[in-house]
Amino acid sequence: MMDGEYKMENSSKVEMVETYSQKLEDDLKKLGLKIKHHEDNLKFLNSQMNNVDESILDMQVNLGRYHSSHLASGSCGTSLLETEQRTIQNILKQEKTAAGIICQLKVRHGLQASKLALTKDVLGVVATLGKVMDDNLSRLFSEYLGLETMLAIVCKTYEGVKVLEKYDKEGMIDKNAGLHGLGPSIGRPLDGRFIVFCLENLRPFVGDFIPDDPQRKLALINPKLPNGESPPGFMGFAVNMFYLDHMHLSCLTGSGHGLRETLFYSLFSRLQVYKTRADMQHAIPYISDGAVSLDGGIMKSNALFYLGSRRHVDVKFPIGYGASSLPANIVEVEEQIKLLNWRRERLAEDIKREEAVLSDVKNSFSVQKQELKNYLTRSAFSRQTLNA
Repeated sequence: MMDGEYKMENSSKVEMVETYSQKLEDDLKKLGLKIKHHEDNLKFLNSQMNNVDESILDMQVNLGRYHSSHLASGSCGTSLLETEQRTIQNILKQEKTAAGIICQLKVRHGLQASKLALTKDVLGVVATLGKVMDDNLSRLFSEYLGLETMLAIVCKTYEGVKVLEKYDKEGMIDKNAGLHGLGPSIGRPLDGRFIVFCLENLRPFVGDFIPDDPQRKLALINPKLPNGESPPGFMGFAVNMFYLDHMHLSCLTGSGHGLRETLFYSLFSRLQVYKTRADMQHAIPYISDGAVSLDGGIMKSNALFYLGSRRHVDVKFPIGYGASSLPANIVEVEEQIKLLNWRRERLAEDIKREEAVLSDVKNSFSVQKQELKNYLTRSAFSRQTLNA
């Protein structure tokens, strides 16, 4: 090979080495920028988490002062959080039920339960999804629905329903899959039937909402006597007597329908509420979808009456709205704590995801850095060989 050609070949090799090393350096810089980006994201998320934690702590301190002062003064008030916990505990007492499995998962594994393929589409148990203004309404509505319906599971989509129970080739229940498989692993074997509501398949209320109502109550037409007035003792419709959390007021189905116009309308329809049995009986000609009375009367249609003494209700709706024993501002604070805890869970998910991405990028950076270092070492050796 001629000396000129040899120099050109060496020059070409050197140029290739410089080009490739520059590419490795550029890739390393991009990874460095990605690391900074994800580190900044983590700083922001952790800052948000600290703010949420401080807000929760401040609110809990204020609630603690309120409840302590009322205990000292001898007055009693039941915390919204306490009534919710009581409902959960009563559900957990229902052995061998799907509702018990779902609640135990949420109690023990809160954040993780919402990410499991089996339960990520489960909104909750009927008994936990709405609150009423006092214990009497809680007992009344719970007895009207019955324990089986109170323990029903609520899923957002039909896909979520299908994963709860699997079948073998002969059409028999696969005891190793779905809730049947999960139950024994957490010490809660499942036995018997259970109800599941699919929100997207429920026929929603067709009509308007009450204007400017933050709870999006349904604009149902009150029953009216010939003189245009409502029957004596008429208090309203059951479906509008439930208080829904802010997260449940937002659209839940693909069609944009919330819990009140889907689940609760399906459960109660136009069920009317009266003060007394006598009021309810006098209003029978104006009742289309049943009625209940505050003194324990239950009528599911104009032809189906529930007589006898009131039953003990094992699982009731939580109390925490309107005329509850707590002042409205205290109820609002407890509601805000729930929302902040929900936000905290979402932030924890984001932080965990961001940390995983940052770890991957840092690993890629280390690998790329080592590759560049090795390449530069080999290139330097090659140059020395060429120049020798």
